[in-house]
Amino acid sequence: MKNLPHSASLHSGDKIAPSKSGIKHTAIQAALRNRMDLSLSIAIGSSVQVALFVAPILVLASRFFGPAPMDLAFPGSLVLLILLSTLITGQVAGDGRSDWLRGAQLLTIYLVMAISFFFLPGASASR
Repeated sequence: MKNLPHSASLHSGDKIAPSKSGIKHTAIQAALRNRMDLSLSIAIGSSVQVALFVAPILVLASRFFGPAPMDLAFPGSLVLLILLSTLITGQVAGDGRSDWLRGAQLLTIYLVMAISFFFLPGASASR
């Protein structure tokens, strides 16, 4: 892990954890049945649950486990990425329609954000 650039080890869970959840499977099944309202509700609801429950629990658990206590003080560039993803989610979920082009755009944005997390110097694990 030492020869990975900048914050790769710090934010690897951002890319790995969402791909292993059962909620993703349920949301995809709802989308395949043409129930986009249910699919978006599942996907957005699980993200909100992680943000409001799991993150604070991890902060509290880091006091007892781990090499150093974790805090929720993020660099401005990461906060900007979260703000942009919130605005994009609002635009996508606002009209209730979907097509393949919008899905391709969302995947591209996800890829850009993942690359940004990987190479951002302000999010380095060695603060």
